[in-house]
Amino acid sequence: MLKDRLQHPLAALVFAALLTAPWVGVELLGGPGAVGLSHIGTVAVSGLSVLGASFMLAWGAETAEKDVPRAFAIAVLAVLAVAPEYAVDALYAFGAGDGGATAQACADFTTREIENAADGTVAAACHDANLAVANMTGANRILIGLGWSGIALFTVYRAGSSSDPSVNDGDGFLGSSVSLDRDLGLEIVFLLAATLVAFFVPLNGGIGVADTLVLVGIYIAYIAIIIRGDVEEHEEQVGVPAYLQRLPFAYRTLSSITLFVYSGLMIYTAVHPFAHGLEEIGLSFGIPEFFMIQWIAPLASESPELIVVAYLVNKARSTAGFNALISSKLNQWTLLIGTLAVVYSLALGSVGTLPFDEKQTAEIWITAAQSLFAIAIITNFDISVRESLVLLALFASQVIIEFGAIVTMTDSAAGEFSIFVLHAYTVLYVAISIVLFFRRREALVDIFQTTAATARESVTGTSAAEHSD
Repeated sequence: MLKDRLQHPLAALVFAALLTAPWVGVELLGGPGAVGLSHIGTVAVSGLSVLGASFMLAWGAETAEKDVPRAFAIAVLAVLAVAPEYAVDALYAFGAGDGGATAQACADFTTREIENAADGTVAAACHDANLAVANMTGANRILIGLGWSGIALFTVYRAGSSSDPSVNDGDGFLGSSVSLDRDLGLEIVFLLAATLVAFFVPLNGGIGVADTLVLVGIYIAYIAIIIRGDVEEHEEQVGVPAYLQRLPFAYRTLSSITLFVYSGLMIYTAVHPFAHGLEEIGLSFGIPEFFMIQWIAPLASESPELIVVAYLVNKARSTAGFNALISSKLNQWTLLIGTLAVVYSLALGSVGTLPFDEKQTAEIWITAAQSLFAIAIITNFDISVRESLVLLALFASQVIIEFGAIVTMTDSAAGEFSIFVLHAYTVLYVAISIVLFFRRREALVDIFQTTAATARESVTGTSAAEHSD
């Protein structure tokens, strides 16, 4: 009897909610500082809440697939999962605008003065502007370098003990690959458009309102198309989503919305303390602040997304998992950049352009180049183990080389060497991308044609077949 109750889907839902309960208590009592939690304690309690909320977020999205287009449900999931990243970046962008960081003002300071500036000064605001860009580029590169590659490898590994129709067995582990949903062509086209725009962002002297209008416009156009799509024949669910999908429409909808709202609230409130706790622990071990902000904080804020995708892959739903990853990259590469300019302008009190230094210019270019390479890989709707390992190796090696320079060189020497490394990797990413696009040019043309037909159908309500008749 007890065993049956524990195996009931609601038991899993209750367990996930219990994981978030300690953090709810901490927040109601005034936060980690009010209850005397150490950095390790904060990381533990907030981390458990993020874990529980991530499962609830995934269940909400899976339940919603019965009533709305899957791409739209996954887009909502992606936005909620990376919302903490928006909050962290917005914090630095606000500090930059509030402190009066402008391109002219920041040009009057040396790199050392900006790095060592006291709080409340214009130089400190310039430091915040650089941190906002660094955190954004770090989050985007982690999502592809660790997320796309790691989930592809996990999918192939997981297929060894389960049946996953999306995994193609090759000659050994390295010869295997993961087939992607061909409906992702729409996301690929919009992500490619945003990536090409990103290459030009540094040429405008910073992130300005024009960048916001273009990039946010790209995302709005994407949402406008997918929300008009048909509700697909959804995959057979098990566990919590299966139980909730059997409920009447009103209760099912209420369940999805409740899971979205509650999990989003938990993730939003818990991830920042989780990231800050990790930063403080890292700083106590002598890891530089800038490195922590660019890599450790985004890794923490991306954790809900990675947990959700790993959960989907573990259910042999790798197609939905990759849909979520690609959708997350698209909204981060459009909305996140656009958010920076808006928040900065609000804090500044006028329409302005978020400034950044030469180092962050190089960071944006390598991030765009990595995105271009990742798009080139999936243009044929397939990502192999070899491609995943190359993607992972390029990401990891660049981070390791840069960290080595930071801890072994003087600040000025490390800065110059870092910029050289970023430019070198940018050229490498772009060169490989061009080769891949050329080899897969027919697939690329087909993606553009299919996307154009999908967009036309969304606007006119007429399918390509009806149009030809």
